[in-house]
Amino acid sequence: MLRVLTLSTLFPNAAEPALGPFVERQTLGLAAQPGIELEVAAPTGIPPWPLSLHPHYAGRAALPTEEIHCGLRVHRPRFTVWPKLGQARAAEAMAEALLPLLRARRFDVIDAEFFWPDGPAAAILSKELGIPFSIKARGSDIHHWAKRPAIRGQIVAAGRSSDGLLAVSGAMKADMAALGIPADKIRVHHNGVDLDLFRPIDRAEAKAALGIDGPLIVTIGTLIRRKGQWLAIEAVRDLPGATLVLIGEGPDRAALERQAEGQRVRFTGSIPQAEIARWLGAADVMLLPTEREGLANVWLEALACGTPVVTSDVGGARDVFDGPDAGRLVALDRDAIAGAVCDVLGSPPDQARLREIASRFSWDANGRALAAHLSEIAERRLRAA
Repeated sequence: MLRVLTLSTLFPNAAEPALGPFVERQTLGLAAQPGIELEVAAPTGIPPWPLSLHPHYAGRAALPTEEIHCGLRVHRPRFTVWPKLGQARAAEAMAEALLPLLRARRFDVIDAEFFWPDGPAAAILSKELGIPFSIKARGSDIHHWAKRPAIRGQIVAAGRSSDGLLAVSGAMKADMAALGIPADKIRVHHNGVDLDLFRPIDRAEAKAALGIDGPLIVTIGTLIRRKGQWLAIEAVRDLPGATLVLIGEGPDRAALERQAEGQRVRFTGSIPQAEIARWLGAADVMLLPTEREGLANVWLEALACGTPVVTSDVGGARDVFDGPDAGRLVALDRDAIAGAVCDVLGSPPDQARLREIASRFSWDANGRALAAHLSEIAERRLRAA
């Protein structure tokens, strides 16, 4: 039996149910593998009083320190965060909060699900307790956090001292290596997609049920500039009869709503996965003009629904889109995006072919690969002892 501690600051909770659904699904897939005994550590960062009284932290403060979630035992120890000023100490604070848990229970390997702050925290715990660890790089952990000098050093050091590393795409592996993390330690470990939830449905019926007539274009992601919703609004401005639906929440919402005034644009806010599947099944195009990405789950989810994708040629896009029948990879330019959307609307690809592409990325394959990776790490450390 391999005893795994999955360490993740992106694991869903009652206050943030839409947080990291891909981490939740991967963890459930790993736990379902034979010979795996798994618990989750999802530390909760809360600032000191009186900052902790801010409404933003009210939901987190009310979370239990331990619970059963989807059959998994989830530990949520508190650790202190200092908004903006003290971000570079987050990994150390997390490790301090987790040490009592690891000393009281026995684990064979730590599976850190994000490079910051999860990765450096796992490195500290590994050194303190002699437990091997792996870190997975997903996107903004490398592309955003590694740009901060005080954090970049911790990320690189954790990568170098790790027993194994995972990257969501070949492009992510190259970006990690460019930071100085040894490439020979890194395996590509693609995300999966829930092929039961995300599946083709009757598009016309789905549109009618959602009150949509004409072409439907869906964009999914946190409402921040780098996700490109502002470009999506501009690109579809002149598409006759098209409706753009922005799924997600974020700090740019008010500005995007002002930009979209007078257009056929809807904002759904953050919605459950089942509702996202409904919108993707109804959509004629899933548009994601993002500046950077690891391997976007929404690419896979759209394809699983038989919905073509128009997105930027970034990150792991070429790991997914192996030909024009899956959609279009475009420059971050309004006219290029609009032209690609029109092209796909005028000549929609076969839904079965798109579904076939998505089927290569099953959660079962993801879980089997992760179990093998972690088992190898634990066995290697055991042999070396």
